[in-house]
Amino acid sequence: MKQPPIGVILAQIGTPAAPDAKEVRPYLRRFLSDRRIIDYPPLLWQPLLRGIVLRVRPRRSARLYEQIWLPEGSPLLHHSRTQQAGLQHLLGSRYQVELGLAYSEPDMAAAMNRLEAAGATRIIVVPLFPQYSSTTTASVYDAASFAALGRRSARGPVSKRFVPALRFVDAYYRAPGYIAALKAHLLRCLEGLEEEPDHIVLSFHGIPRRYAQTGDPYPGQCEETCRLLAEAMDWREDQWSLTYQSRFGREEWLGPSTEEVLKGLHGRGIRRPLIFSPGLVTDCLETLHELAVEGREHFAAGGGNAGQLHAAPCLNAGAEWLDFLARLVAVNAQGWLED
Repeated sequence: MKQPPIGVILAQIGTPAAPDAKEVRPYLRRFLSDRRIIDYPPLLWQPLLRGIVLRVRPRRSARLYEQIWLPEGSPLLHHSRTQQAGLQHLLGSRYQVELGLAYSEPDMAAAMNRLEAAGATRIIVVPLFPQYSSTTTASVYDAASFAALGRRSARGPVSKRFVPALRFVDAYYRAPGYIAALKAHLLRCLEGLEEEPDHIVLSFHGIPRRYAQTGDPYPGQCEETCRLLAEAMDWREDQWSLTYQSRFGREEWLGPSTEEVLKGLHGRGIRRPLIFSPGLVTDCLETLHELAVEGREHFAAGGGNAGQLHAAPCLNAGAEWLDFLARLVAVNAQGWLED
């Protein structure tokens, strides 16, 4: 009898369905209501979220999304679908690869339902976040676990009698295949430039410093990724910087800030910087606008020539990256496949 496929869920945070406030608002409401993201007491946070944040931020975010929206739709969804198709091709028919988003469609429950309809009873969840953070990795762990149980939250009613076996892929921030994929990708980007950059800014999505101080290993893993990548690229210590972007609210976040570092580069004699996000593997608002558009504005604000800052794309569906993901899935499927 033919073995049912091993299910694979590529897990991402999510994206609005359209670049307008009407679609951005429900996405932000789901995202910012998750206590993995904002851990303030709901009685304090929810009135602020619904009374202030969701009245102002959706319009602003929609204007930014409009500037980076693709003919195919959301950049994150488009590139994630390409990653899904590429990984499915590499893994073959013994696996079924689905995309599951934590805060938007296609959501984790839909991915789980499609796999179970195909007969999958064993499912591997692959967070598309190389560095673990409670705000990303743990969020998709929650979403996948509740979806497997047939619930929307831990308090939801039981609605399924059979729960599939789940395996969650561990953080791969120092995996040789991941570092090799980053190196190959950056070398291709550098080959396409007329002049070699005189500094590399490696920007990661930030988290509140308090999260790290209370147990989130994220900054240490970002630092290790940078160390290994710099070693692989043969960069001197003064050739690159690690920074954190996407600050939100008044609480202290990890630093140094990407914005402040970019503003200070010209004063250090740097004229042709390249900025790249090793921790965001799929192009999205944070890379296409925050780094590529706002990043140039910050560099110019410090006296630099905006046209001289180059923003490298994410790994997206690069061959080395997809090869690494396929090997990662195969390792995590050990013992589940029959010869």
